[in-house]
Amino acid sequence: MRLAYRAALLRVAARDLTAEDPLVTVADIGRELADLADAVIEAALALARTEVPGHERVRPAVLAMGKCGARELNYVSDVDVVHVAEPVLDASGEPLAEPAEAIAIATRLAASVARTCSAHTAAGTIWQVDANLRPEGKAGPLVRSLASMRTYYAKWAKNWEFQALLKARPMAGDRELGRAFVDLVAPQVWAVAGDPQFVAETQAMRKRVISLLPAREAEREIKLGAGGLRDTEFSVQLLQLVHGRADERLRLRGTFDALQALVRAGYVGRADGQQLEQAYRLQRVLEHRIQLYQLRRTHLMPADDISLRRLARGLGFTSGDEVTAAWRSSTRRVLRLHQRIFYSPLLEAVARIPSEAVRLTSDAAETRLRALGFNDTGAALRHIEALTTGVTRQAEIQRQLLPAMLGWFAEGPNPDHGLLAFRQVSEALGTSSWYLRALRDEGAMAENLAVVLASSRYAVDLLLRAPQSAQLLADDHQLVRTQEEILHGMVTSARRHDDPHAAVEAIRGVRRRELLRIAMADLLGRMDVAAVGDGLSDVMSATLDAALEVARREHPDAPDLAVVALGRWGGRELSYSSDADGMVVIADSDDPEAVARGTRLVTRLRELLRRPGADPAVELDLDLRPEGRNGPLVRTLASFRAYYEKWSSTWEAQALVRAAHGAGDEELSRQLLEIIDTVRHPEGGISSRQVTEIRKLKARMENERLPRGLDPRRHVKLGPGGLSDVEWCVQLLQLQHSHEAPRLRTPRTLAALEAAGAGGFLAQADVAALREAWVLGTRIRNATMLLRGRASDTIPTDARERAAVARSLGYERGEASLFIDDWSRVARQSRAVMDRVFWGLAPGA
Repeated sequence: MRLAYRAALLRVAARDLTAEDPLVTVADIGRELADLADAVIEAALALARTEVPGHERVRPAVLAMGKCGARELNYVSDVDVVHVAEPVLDASGEPLAEPAEAIAIATRLAASVARTCSAHTAAGTIWQVDANLRPEGKAGPLVRSLASMRTYYAKWAKNWEFQALLKARPMAGDRELGRAFVDLVAPQVWAVAGDPQFVAETQAMRKRVISLLPAREAEREIKLGAGGLRDTEFSVQLLQLVHGRADERLRLRGTFDALQALVRAGYVGRADGQQLEQAYRLQRVLEHRIQLYQLRRTHLMPADDISLRRLARGLGFTSGDEVTAAWRSSTRRVLRLHQRIFYSPLLEAVARIPSEAVRLTSDAAETRLRALGFNDTGAALRHIEALTTGVTRQAEIQRQLLPAMLGWFAEGPNPDHGLLAFRQVSEALGTSSWYLRALRDEGAMAENLAVVLASSRYAVDLLLRAPQSAQLLADDHQLVRTQEEILHGMVTSARRHDDPHAAVEAIRGVRRRELLRIAMADLLGRMDVAAVGDGLSDVMSATLDAALEVARREHPDAPDLAVVALGRWGGRELSYSSDADGMVVIADSDDPEAVARGTRLVTRLRELLRRPGADPAVELDLDLRPEGRNGPLVRTLASFRAYYEKWSSTWEAQALVRAAHGAGDEELSRQLLEIIDTVRHPEGGISSRQVTEIRKLKARMENERLPRGLDPRRHVKLGPGGLSDVEWCVQLLQLQHSHEAPRLRTPRTLAALEAAGAGGFLAQADVAALREAWVLGTRIRNATMLLRGRASDTIPTDARERAAVARSLGYERGEASLFIDDWSRVARQSRAVMDRVFWGLAPGA
């Protein structure tokens, strides 16, 4: 038998070595080697029957596992098997042997098979038969009955054992019994991915294998090393087990067949699948050729030049360096794809979904949608049907994505809107090859998109104007940009258009993309309140700088100018709905027309920015300039100095606390800010009379600006303890003490608040109370705008909207009342500080 095996092996090797392209025939070689193994085991079993009494009363079956089960065997490899046996039944259906006797006879047969295959003789050794994948491994019985197998796999088997059974197939003995075993375990094999720990355990197992590789061999490992055969096999198997629960097309044993099925069904992209397959073919051929030399079991690339040269020449490469480079290139490709596929958040999300829920067409779909929190399940089913109906590749990928997407929508404030928006975006990008491929393959992009769509009408409105902006979600690095990068994009876009209106529309288009980027980062928790304010302020400044360049095309004789930012823009605390408050300065000049030319430039700038168009208009509000609406739009430095020295009011000093460079000429801004410093940081601080003026102004504002009939406690800006209270309190302290505490000389509210605490002007408990109120109030304001798509300074009265805002802020479902309680507490503490520090009231007054 051994001689016949060697002769058959030689024929396989000859066919392999003389193949025109061994990468094409490598799968056939693996199958032929597995078929040869089947024949050897069958022959060894026949020999065993000649020496084991009572064999005629037993039905033994041998199951191939691992590479042999997949029919992808190597030249020199252990053959993994599992043994199962049952008694033979007589004509009346009675067993010819007792269960224990049958197992004992079958065990002697199995042991004889192993000895025959592994014995060392003059005719050579065939290979080791490894039965360690059986239940309980080496500690378990060599042979079990079907009933024993059923009990073990139902009660004690670990997840990795079911993954191993993916490759099981009858190879010798009683084929009917072998098929019965496969049928017995198949339901559990295809259910194992539903275990909440399965994906994480499988990933950890692969990492453990890498970590245990000897350091001196890891770099040469074709099989177990990073980017090697195991990475491809584990990636394919994990995709099979997760998606194969609902898709029977994936229930295949072989890596080549399974990978091709994954590609056909859309679970792996065509290009990715082709790269994986080509790399796998090359690595299998290398493994075969290295083993064929002296028929030695190894998975290591040769380290010496002679062996590398021999390997290279046998595969058509010109040198050892060339074959090594090809192998290294294949491992890099596999490692990149393995990391993207094997650690995909989408895979983990699908694995967590019950098997019946993965089948979107099941009768229970409506029940599941209702359980997930969808209000209009009928509409949701219609959206799902529209996305998944048909045999196109897009429909295939949507059927993979939607089970996970629905779960992610359900975690957001508005699942119904999330699904509707997903349909709208998908239909808008229906012909774009990158979109669905990116959702399937690019890390957390699908989950990120689901979060955004289910959380924000504002972001969805922006996204639907330019759906290709969904690409921003593929990489967190794209969600952060500097003002210089933003400005460059705007200026570049504007310069493509000669017409000023078209140029500014291009600028506003870039602005829309940047607003969407910030909204996405905000919704995904990649930006805190301060970063959102910084980002929106950067976008505003870049927009004005770029638009100013366009406006200057029509007014080339206009003088250089600067826009000094005021209010939230100056403090870099803009919200999504904020206008740009500012004032405009030009240099002193002997030219009597300088101010008029500057005014015409600014007027044109404002016209271009506020002109109706496809993208949101931009309002440059200059009402806080000297003399307000009655004053000139543009002043010289000398004019500003003269005005502030003679006519400046207390309210203007307060408004100037947040003045900072906004756009235009930075040097001009710096010079004007030096003039402004004398007003906002007066020597000795403001007088008691000015303090009284500020208090009166605040009281009048509270009385006049709060909407009638509205519960003031719901107004996060003007209500007691809200944003206005915090800002007025901080600004009063700045006007009083910035002359003696330079750290207070900042336009930023939170920075000034910290400085007030550090300077001893506020107790640290008061700093904490005001900071908490300002941060939470700003978050509520931003969250409401993002959710509704329209500005609001009040907590919604509608229970559903209020719950949605709470969810956006990180509260769990059903915790809207806790959100209201938290705001009430925070605002109450903030107001108590305001009463003492701003109004000068005694505690409890």
